[in-house]
Amino acid sequence: MKLVLCSALFLATCLAQTVAPTTDKQKVLWQKLGASIQEVDRHLDGVMGVAIEDLSTGDHFFLQEDEVFAQASSIKIAVLAHLYVQAQAGKLKLTDSYIVQSSDLVADSDIMGGLTPGVTRLTLRDLATMMVAVSDNSAANVLIDRVGMPNVNAMLDSLGLTHTRLRRKMMDLQAAKQGLENISTPREMMTLLAAIYHGKVLNQDFTADFFKMLSTNKDSWIPRDLPADLKVANKPGSLEAVRNDSGIVFVEGRPYVICVMTSFLRNERDGEGAIRKISLEAWRRFDRLSRATEYGRVVSPGNGVR
Repeated sequence: MKLVLCSALFLATCLAQTVAPTTDKQKVLWQKLGASIQEVDRHLDGVMGVAIEDLSTGDHFFLQEDEVFAQASSIKIAVLAHLYVQAQAGKLKLTDSYIVQSSDLVADSDIMGGLTPGVTRLTLRDLATMMVAVSDNSAANVLIDRVGMPNVNAMLDSLGLTHTRLRRKMMDLQAAKQGLENISTPREMMTLLAAIYHGKVLNQDFTADFFKMLSTNKDSWIPRDLPADLKVANKPGSLEAVRNDSGIVFVEGRPYVICVMTSFLRNERDGEGAIRKISLEAWRRFDRLSRATEYGRVVSPGNGVR
């Protein structure tokens, strides 16, 4: 019994040491990050919401975090998550096959549109890769049909994400005209990604594979100005007057979630630039924290006394 109690106490002590409380100096860094983000927001001709979570400590930064934004292709994060939920439950396999059908093809399908209907055979993993890497809309729609739109929303309900909804397939313009946008908030998309990261949605193996898939190289704004070798698992989304990007940046020892959503943009490139600026500011903070002592001494490879 003594051995068990000692082991439990040792484990608790190790866990306590793993996630150190936020110091006053670190709070100053949070405040300055917030000031930088608010400055970006002030100069953006549009509406912006931001949610950032330190996955090591649970600390947050929020700006209009509960506003509902059209998600565009960022909603594919939820589709991908439920694909993995069903794979884990044995309801499907990522190696299950699908033969391309001309009836499934919609606009903005850079890969699927070039394949041969009735001949080309793909796996669900292939479709997921296309959905993430080039945001192929036809691939996304096939996966939505396979997993079921109500099932995706039931998963979101189970996580308490009541404002995040998959309400139409990609490029369904009639549904869009009726106001059936795919929607979420910065806080809820942050919560979804954090829940997956912490193993609340998938087991260890599926969690690792999910983030491997989501980190497939893509044209997006969160990683644009970050180091090329940094792992970033994200999914951008764009519509007229809308630019979003949500994901996890895997800074070693200090990973974080970042979700930036914009709408009513006068100039969409300004929205893209705002996401890039905020992402860079956040990375600079977390990169320093990952290499710093509690006193703020940053230690880098080859760092000497100067």
